[in-house]
Amino acid sequence: MARTHPWKVSEEWWEKVKPLIPAPPFHAKGARSRMPDRQAFAAIIFVLRTGIQWNALPRELGASSTVHDRFQEWERKGFFLRLWQAGLQEYDELEGIEWEWQAVDGAMTKAPFGKDATGANPTDRGKKGTKRSLLTDGAGIPLALIIEGANRHDMKLLCATLDGIVVARPEPTLEQPQHLCLDAGYDYPVNREQVEARKSQPHIRGRGQEKQEKATTPGFRARRWEVERTHSWINRSRRPLVRWEKKEENYLAFLHLACAQLICAKVLVFG
Repeated sequence: MARTHPWKVSEEWWEKVKPLIPAPPFHAKGARSRMPDRQAFAAIIFVLRTGIQWNALPRELGASSTVHDRFQEWERKGFFLRLWQAGLQEYDELEGIEWEWQAVDGAMTKAPFGKDATGANPTDRGKKGTKRSLLTDGAGIPLALIIEGANRHDMKLLCATLDGIVVARPEPTLEQPQHLCLDAGYDYPVNREQVEARKSQPHIRGRGQEKQEKATTPGFRARRWEVERTHSWINRSRRPLVRWEKKEENYLAFLHLACAQLICAKVLVFG
Protein backbone atom coordinates (compact mmCIF):
# COMPACT_ATOMS: atom_id res chain seq x y z
CA MET A 1 0.00 0.00 0.00
CA ALA A 2 1.33 3.43 -0.96
CA ARG A 3 2.29 5.65 1.97
CA THR A 4 0.05 8.68 2.47
CA HIS A 5 1.39 12.15 3.18
CA PRO A 6 -1.37 13.95 5.15
CA TRP A 7 0.79 17.07 5.58
CA LYS A 8 0.76 17.73 1.84
CA VAL A 9 -1.81 20.07 0.27
CA SER A 10 -3.38 18.56 -2.83
CA GLU A 11 -4.42 20.60 -5.86
CA GLU A 12 -8.06 19.78 -5.14
CA TRP A 13 -7.89 21.08 -1.59
CA TRP A 14 -5.91 24.17 -2.51
CA GLU A 15 -8.59 25.13 -5.04
CA LYS A 16 -11.09 25.15 -2.17
CA VAL A 17 -8.75 27.02 0.19
CA LYS A 18 -7.51 29.72 -2.19
CA PRO A 19 -10.72 31.81 -2.40
CA LEU A 20 -10.83 32.07 1.42
CA ILE A 21 -7.27 33.35 1.88
CA PRO A 22 -7.37 36.87 3.41
CA ALA A 23 -6.06 39.77 1.37
CA PRO A 24 -2.52 40.82 2.33
CA PRO A 25 -2.11 43.94 4.48
CA PHE A 26 -1.67 47.21 2.61
CA HIS A 27 1.71 48.94 2.84
CA ALA A 28 1.63 52.54 1.63
CA LYS A 29 5.38 52.60 0.97
CA GLY A 30 5.52 49.14 -0.47
CA ALA A 31 7.08 46.04 1.05
CA ARG A 32 9.32 43.18 0.11
CA SER A 33 7.68 40.29 -1.71
CA ARG A 34 5.53 38.01 0.44
CA MET A 35 5.86 34.28 0.76
CA PRO A 36 3.29 32.74 -1.63
CA ASP A 37 0.04 31.91 0.16
CA ARG A 38 0.12 28.28 -0.91
CA GLN A 39 3.64 27.81 0.46
CA ALA A 40 2.63 29.39 3.76
CA PHE A 41 -0.53 27.28 4.01
CA ALA A 42 1.37 24.08 3.23
CA ALA A 43 3.93 24.89 5.92
CA ILE A 44 1.17 25.50 8.48
CA ILE A 45 -0.43 22.15 7.57
CA PHE A 46 2.98 20.52 8.04
CA VAL A 47 3.19 21.96 11.57
CA LEU A 48 -0.39 20.86 12.29
CA ARG A 49 0.05 17.27 11.15
CA THR A 50 3.58 16.58 12.43
CA GLY A 51 3.43 18.60 15.68
CA ILE A 52 6.86 20.05 14.94
CA GLN A 53 8.00 23.21 16.75
CA TRP A 54 7.85 26.41 14.72
CA ASN A 55 11.60 26.96 14.88
CA ALA A 56 12.23 23.37 13.73
CA LEU A 57 10.31 23.86 10.47
CA PRO A 58 12.44 22.63 7.54
CA ARG A 59 13.93 25.62 5.74
CA GLU A 60 12.73 24.37 2.35
CA LEU A 61 9.14 24.88 3.56
CA GLY A 62 9.82 28.50 4.48
CA ALA A 63 11.35 30.62 7.21
CA SER A 64 9.71 29.63 10.49
CA SER A 65 9.25 33.25 11.61
CA THR A 66 7.55 34.13 8.31
CA VAL A 67 5.21 31.13 8.46
CA HIS A 68 4.37 31.83 12.11
CA ASP A 69 3.62 35.48 11.33
CA ARG A 70 1.30 34.41 8.49
CA PHE A 71 -0.42 31.93 10.81
CA GLN A 72 -1.13 34.68 13.35
CA GLU A 73 -2.21 37.14 10.64
CA TRP A 74 -4.69 34.64 9.25
CA GLU A 75 -5.92 33.71 12.74
CA ARG A 76 -6.69 37.37 13.51
CA LYS A 77 -8.70 37.59 10.28
CA GLY A 78 -10.74 34.46 11.11
CA PHE A 79 -9.43 32.42 8.17
CA PHE A 80 -9.22 29.05 9.91
CA LEU A 81 -12.76 29.30 11.27
CA ARG A 82 -14.09 30.30 7.82
CA LEU A 83 -12.29 27.33 6.28
CA TRP A 84 -14.06 24.98 8.69
CA GLN A 85 -17.42 26.67 8.00
CA ALA A 86 -16.96 26.49 4.22
CA GLY A 87 -16.08 22.81 4.43
CA LEU A 88 -19.18 22.11 6.50
CA GLN A 89 -21.42 23.95 4.05
CA GLU A 90 -20.02 22.03 1.08
CA TYR A 91 -20.27 18.73 2.95
CA ASP A 92 -23.91 19.51 3.78
CA GLU A 93 -24.64 20.11 0.08
CA LEU A 94 -22.88 16.93 -1.07
CA GLU A 95 -23.68 14.43 1.67
CA GLY A 96 -25.89 16.19 4.22
CA ILE A 97 -25.19 16.89 7.87
CA GLU A 98 -26.89 14.26 10.06
CA TRP A 99 -28.67 16.60 12.47
CA GLU A 100 -31.00 13.89 13.80
CA TRP A 101 -28.41 12.32 16.13
CA GLN A 102 -25.76 14.56 17.67
CA ALA A 103 -23.27 13.94 20.48
CA VAL A 104 -21.13 16.00 22.85
CA ASP A 105 -18.07 14.95 24.81
CA GLY A 106 -14.96 16.51 26.31
CA ALA A 107 -11.28 15.59 26.03
CA MET A 108 -8.30 16.89 28.00
CA THR A 109 -4.77 17.68 26.88
CA LYS A 110 -1.60 18.93 28.53
CA ALA A 111 -0.95 22.68 28.30
CA PRO A 112 2.49 23.33 29.83
CA PHE A 113 2.83 26.85 28.39
CA GLY A 114 -0.84 27.80 28.08
CA LYS A 115 -2.15 30.93 29.75
CA ASP A 116 -5.87 31.48 29.13
CA ALA A 117 -8.28 28.51 29.12
CA THR A 118 -6.07 26.31 31.31
CA GLY A 119 -6.57 24.69 34.70
CA ALA A 120 -5.36 21.89 36.95
CA ASN A 121 -5.86 18.60 35.11
CA PRO A 122 -7.42 16.09 37.54
CA THR A 123 -6.13 13.17 35.41
CA ASP A 124 -2.55 14.47 35.24
CA ARG A 125 -1.63 15.09 38.91
CA GLY A 126 -3.00 18.61 38.80
CA LYS A 127 -0.67 19.79 36.05
CA LYS A 128 -1.79 22.58 33.75
CA GLY A 129 -4.19 21.39 31.05
CA THR A 130 -6.91 22.39 28.59
CA LYS A 131 -10.26 20.73 27.91
CA ARG A 132 -11.93 20.81 24.52
CA SER A 133 -15.69 20.25 24.33
CA LEU A 134 -16.83 18.92 20.96
CA LEU A 135 -20.24 18.56 19.28
CA THR A 136 -20.60 16.25 16.29
CA ASP A 137 -23.39 15.15 13.99
CA GLY A 138 -24.53 11.55 13.61
CA ALA A 139 -21.55 10.71 11.39
CA GLY A 140 -18.96 12.32 13.64
CA ILE A 141 -18.61 15.53 11.61
CA PRO A 142 -17.46 18.34 13.98
CA LEU A 143 -20.08 21.09 14.34
CA ALA A 144 -18.85 23.05 17.36
CA LEU A 145 -15.75 23.14 19.53
CA ILE A 146 -14.82 25.25 22.55
CA ILE A 147 -11.90 25.11 24.98
CA GLU A 148 -11.69 25.74 28.71
CA GLY A 149 -9.47 24.83 31.63
CA ALA A 150 -9.02 21.11 32.28
CA ASN A 151 -10.57 21.55 35.74
CA ARG A 152 -13.91 22.65 34.26
CA HIS A 153 -16.57 19.94 34.49
CA ASP A 154 -18.05 18.78 31.19
CA MET A 155 -21.57 19.67 32.32
CA LYS A 156 -20.61 23.34 32.70
CA LEU A 157 -19.46 23.51 29.07
CA LEU A 158 -22.56 22.01 27.46
CA CYS A 159 -24.49 25.25 26.93
CA ALA A 160 -21.57 27.08 25.26
CA THR A 161 -20.84 24.04 23.10
CA LEU A 162 -24.42 23.76 21.84
CA ASP A 163 -24.47 27.48 21.08
CA GLY A 164 -21.12 27.31 19.28
CA ILE A 165 -22.28 25.54 16.09
CA VAL A 166 -20.40 27.23 13.25
CA VAL A 167 -23.12 26.80 10.59
CA ALA A 168 -26.86 27.42 10.66
CA ARG A 169 -28.71 24.72 12.58
CA PRO A 170 -32.13 23.75 11.20
CA GLU A 171 -35.07 24.05 13.58
CA PRO A 172 -36.12 20.64 14.98
CA THR A 173 -39.66 19.55 14.11
CA LEU A 174 -41.90 16.59 14.93
CA GLU A 175 -41.12 15.15 11.51
CA GLN A 176 -37.38 15.88 11.80
CA PRO A 177 -36.45 15.72 15.50
CA GLN A 178 -32.96 16.20 16.86
CA HIS A 179 -31.47 13.99 19.56
CA LEU A 180 -28.39 14.69 21.68
CA CYS A 181 -26.33 11.82 23.10
CA LEU A 182 -24.36 12.45 26.29
CA ASP A 183 -22.50 10.36 28.84
CA ALA A 184 -23.30 10.15 32.54
CA GLY A 185 -21.13 13.20 33.26
CA TYR A 186 -23.97 15.36 31.92
CA ASP A 187 -26.69 13.71 34.00
CA TYR A 188 -27.90 16.87 35.75
CA PRO A 189 -31.32 18.54 35.61
CA VAL A 190 -29.76 21.78 34.34
CA ASN A 191 -28.21 19.96 31.35
CA ARG A 192 -31.51 18.32 30.47
CA GLU A 193 -33.17 21.74 30.62
CA GLN A 194 -30.48 23.25 28.38
CA VAL A 195 -30.95 20.55 25.77
CA GLU A 196 -34.74 20.71 25.86
CA ALA A 197 -34.66 24.53 25.66
CA ARG A 198 -32.97 24.07 22.28
CA LYS A 199 -35.78 21.69 21.24
CA SER A 200 -33.52 18.63 21.25
CA GLN A 201 -34.16 15.35 23.05
CA PRO A 202 -31.45 14.39 25.58
CA HIS A 203 -30.19 10.79 25.73
CA ILE A 204 -27.85 10.42 28.72
CA ARG A 205 -26.28 6.99 29.12
CA GLY A 206 -23.34 5.54 30.98
CA ARG A 207 -21.22 2.82 29.35
CA GLY A 208 -22.87 0.15 31.46
CA GLN A 209 -26.33 1.29 30.41
CA GLU A 210 -25.38 1.24 26.73
CA LYS A 211 -24.04 -2.32 26.98
CA GLN A 212 -27.18 -3.46 28.80
CA GLU A 213 -29.48 -1.82 26.25
CA LYS A 214 -27.50 -3.32 23.39
CA ALA A 215 -27.92 -6.77 24.91
CA THR A 216 -31.64 -6.42 25.67
CA THR A 217 -33.02 -4.05 23.01
CA PRO A 218 -33.37 -5.34 19.44
CA GLY A 219 -31.93 -2.89 16.92
CA PHE A 220 -30.25 -0.75 19.59
CA ARG A 221 -27.39 1.30 18.22
CA ALA A 222 -24.83 3.07 20.41
CA ARG A 223 -24.30 6.58 19.04
CA ARG A 224 -22.15 8.46 21.52
CA TRP A 225 -18.96 6.78 20.30
CA GLU A 226 -19.08 8.97 17.18
CA VAL A 227 -17.87 12.03 19.10
CA GLU A 228 -15.16 9.99 20.83
CA ARG A 229 -13.93 8.81 17.44
CA THR A 230 -13.83 12.40 16.19
CA HIS A 231 -11.62 13.38 19.13
CA SER A 232 -9.29 10.61 17.93
CA TRP A 233 -9.47 11.91 14.35
CA ILE A 234 -8.45 15.37 15.57
CA ASN A 235 -5.57 13.82 17.50
CA ARG A 236 -4.15 12.44 14.27
CA SER A 237 -3.05 16.02 13.77
CA ARG A 238 -0.26 15.88 16.31
CA ARG A 239 -0.10 19.61 17.05
CA PRO A 240 -3.30 19.64 19.20
CA LEU A 241 -2.18 16.59 21.22
CA VAL A 242 -0.25 18.86 23.58
CA ARG A 243 -1.13 22.53 23.73
CA TRP A 244 2.18 24.34 23.22
CA GLU A 245 0.47 27.62 22.31
CA LYS A 246 0.44 30.26 25.02
CA LYS A 247 -2.46 32.10 23.39
CA GLU A 248 -5.91 30.54 23.53
CA GLU A 249 -6.77 31.84 20.06
CA ASN A 250 -3.71 30.18 18.46
CA TYR A 251 -4.60 26.79 19.91
CA LEU A 252 -8.19 27.21 18.72
CA ALA A 253 -6.90 28.10 15.24
CA PHE A 254 -5.06 24.78 15.04
CA LEU A 255 -8.19 22.94 16.20
CA HIS A 256 -10.30 24.76 13.59
CA LEU A 257 -7.76 23.83 10.92
CA ALA A 258 -7.79 20.19 12.04
CA CYS A 259 -11.60 20.15 11.75
CA ALA A 260 -11.39 21.78 8.32
CA GLN A 261 -8.90 19.20 7.05
CA LEU A 262 -11.00 16.36 8.42
CA ILE A 263 -14.09 17.62 6.61
CA CYS A 264 -12.17 18.39 3.43
CA ALA A 265 -11.14 14.73 3.22
CA LYS A 266 -14.83 13.78 3.37
CA VAL A 267 -15.78 16.40 0.78
CA LEU A 268 -13.15 15.18 -1.68
CA VAL A 269 -14.49 11.63 -1.30
CA PHE A 270 -18.12 12.59 -1.87
CA GLY A 271 -17.32 15.25 -4.46
